[in-house]
Amino acid sequence: MQRRSLPTVLAAVSLLLAAGCSPGGGPAAEGGSGAATAQRPGSGAASAHPSPASAPPAKGSVQVTGTLATGLNSPWGLAPLPGGDLLVGSRDTGKIYRIAADGGKRTELGSVPGVAAAGEGGLLGLAVSSKFGTDHQVYAYFTTESDNRIARMIYNEKRPVRNQLGAPHTILRGIPKGQIHNGGRIAFGPDKMLYAGTGETGDKSLAQDKTSLAGKILRMTPDGAPAYGNPEADSVVYTYGHRNVEGLAWDGDNRLWASEFGQDKWDELNLIESGRNYGWPEMEGKGDGAAARSGFTDPVVQWKPADASPSGLAHAKGSLWMAALRGERLWRIPLNGTKPAAAPQEFLKGEYGRLRTVVATDDGGLWLVTSNTDGRGTPRKGDDRILRLKVT
Repeated sequence: MQRRSLPTVLAAVSLLLAAGCSPGGGPAAEGGSGAATAQRPGSGAASAHPSPASAPPAKGSVQVTGTLATGLNSPWGLAPLPGGDLLVGSRDTGKIYRIAADGGKRTELGSVPGVAAAGEGGLLGLAVSSKFGTDHQVYAYFTTESDNRIARMIYNEKRPVRNQLGAPHTILRGIPKGQIHNGGRIAFGPDKMLYAGTGETGDKSLAQDKTSLAGKILRMTPDGAPAYGNPEADSVVYTYGHRNVEGLAWDGDNRLWASEFGQDKWDELNLIESGRNYGWPEMEGKGDGAAARSGFTDPVVQWKPADASPSGLAHAKGSLWMAALRGERLWRIPLNGTKPAAAPQEFLKGEYGRLRTVVATDDGGLWLVTSNTDGRGTPRKGDDRILRLKVT
């Protein structure tokens, strides 16, 4: 467990105040064939029942309105910049590119030093600082020879192409790594804290071990210190009992949701609340009452792994949108507070292959990233690509 001295914890408080599965039970590969507020972070303290006018319709729609980029190598993380352009990272090469939202011009910023890509590891999630306009910081979650870690780099677009990233400054190290289940999604929440989803690396015991950073959702300050309001003041661990979290998103009432890979039985969509235990490996999917009796939290929605194997997650037009790898489809989950407003809908089934990352746009649409060059898909001409979606 990452423990900090009292001065560090006090510093974190000050910063926040200033900021206002393979069958048979073996470890399955990722998608393989086989209210975040200062008072109550991520608790969903806002109303759990939006007015009928704000509730999404039971049935929605998806329209692919364009292809922004093609020919991407193992894309994973996607981070919008102020103004609409995108940063996209290559898992296997460690390179980060800027893609112009108008026209798709591609600029190579540089490579993240120390990336050791193997199995499901490499350059994974990307995020930009909530103060990017002044600090120009880009955050990356990546695998090294010894661990998974989170670092930040200053992005200077005035420097020469392929040399626009400053030296990485590691803010959190020691997240266990493995050939599978490295997690990797990072995102800044409405509270301006940095959240990270991690995997248990195939070692199930780590998910229930609160001294380990594996199989967790982590919450930290932009400097990597435990955030004020965490379950334990000296730890970045926010929730535990996860198998492999690759999707994080906040709804319109600042509730945090996460998508999670199951093993043989159930993939999950979870409502994330501070300090809760989400059951892995003791529970997979809904426990029909046994979860609550055991102190575990049930998922809100569950899917068979063949239909999902979820990675990215976004919120748009009152619904959560979940990208599926093995399932090769985009799921829409309309929300009525903390519950689905209707049954999940599937879109784009098999049309673009494996789907890795989905990100909301400022106008209520989505960016969607395919994942067919990751070693488990079947690349098609033009893969991998970033698609622009209009949704309702």
